Parts: sequence; structure tokens; C-alpha cells
Amino acid sequence: MTIRLIVVDDDPLVRAGLALMLGGAEDLEIVGEGTDGSEAEALVDRLSPDVVLMDIRMPHMDGLTATELLRRRPDAPEVLVLTTFHADEQVLRALRVGAAGFVLKDTPPAEIVAAVRRVASGDPVLSPAVTRQLMSHVADRRPETRRRAAAERLASLAEREREVAVAVGRGKSNADIAAMLYMSVPTVKTHVSRILAKLDLNNRVQIALLAHDAGLLDEKEPS
Repeated sequence: MTIRLIVVDDDPLVRAGLALMLGGAEDLEIVGEGTDGSEAEALVDRLSPDVVLMDIRMPHMDGLTATELLRRRPDAPEVLVLTTFHADEQVLRALRVGAAGFVLKDTPPAEIVAAVRRVASGDPVLSPAVTRQLMSHVADRRPETRRRAAAERLASLAEREREVAVAVGRGKSNADIAAMLYMSVPTVKTHVSRILAKLDLNNRVQIALLAHDAGLLDEKEPS
């Protein structure tokens, strides 16, 4: 199946470079380009992409706002953020509103192709190590408030759902979680779906960030 892509970036050289990088992959097709976040929704309406490659800093509507608008849609495409910095507060905010991950603009072409394929299949492009690095470099002006709010949201989960949420936060795959918690992979998927619905989240990255905010990843990992 061909993965349909839209690139939204105000730099024509970046768009041209991405078209060149991704054009050689037989299963990827760039079906549209936008120069500003304000164009993203109309492009998605018209072209129905699977993935949007979204720049963060654009002049009229930034990628953060555009990502939030897109991820609120019932037919939301996955969003992969394009950035020039590893530890960027804007990147973290984009992840919190539903981006599936981020890639640096100077990432090797093969890695960008792999990242697009991963998010198109529903897997985040964000390891727990990268999450910790990102959050440690971005100053949180309200750490206690954020921790308390996250803990209150997670309190609505059943104990088994909480265990699954912590495992997701640690970057475990469904198969890893199934083996660790002695359940089937379909059961793990059901728990993940329930967590997303209960907490009004739309991907595993948001589960991981919430678990991190609540301090659950500080707990000792079961052996």
C-alpha cells in the first residue's frame, strides 16, 4: 500500500529536499505541499494523506497549532514534526497535542523514510531515552502542577490499564507488554485503546508523556 504524504514547510529548499529524499521509496508518495500551517487542513481535506511532515516554525500559523487542529479531526492523519533542534520546547508541545514523533531536518534519508513508515503503521518515532532527554532539556515552569494533573487523569485507569500505560511509557511493544504482564497481544491492544479513550489521547506518545509527567516512570521496572 502506498503511503500518502503532505509536506508543510515554508522553506522551498526543504520541501525540494524531502521530495528528492522520499521520491525514491516505492511505497511513499508526496501528494501535496504547503508553505504554512494555515494550509494544512485544506490540504488534508482535499488529499486525504496518511502522514503530514510538519515544520514547527512558520510565519502565519506555526506547526504546533496546525498539528493540534489536525489531530482533533476524526480522520486525523499522523503528524511527524520536522525540526532543527533535539531539545526544543515547541517539539515537546507538538508531541503533547498529538504528533507521533519528530525528525531532524538533517536526518539521513533512509531514517526519514523509516520514520514515515513507522508512524503510518501507528508506531511512534520516539524512544523513551529521547523522551527523557527532551524533557530534561526543556524547562518545565510548573512541574508540581503538571505532575498532580497527570496523576489525577491517570487515577481513572484500572490497575491493569495503569500497568500497561507505564509499560507504554517505557517504550515496550505490545508483544513485550504481553509477555511481561502475562496477557495476550490482542488484550494489550484492547487496554491501550481503552487508555486512549478514557484519557482522551490519540497516540502512544501522549500516553508516555502523561506517565512521565505523573512520575510513574520513576518507579522500579519489574524484572
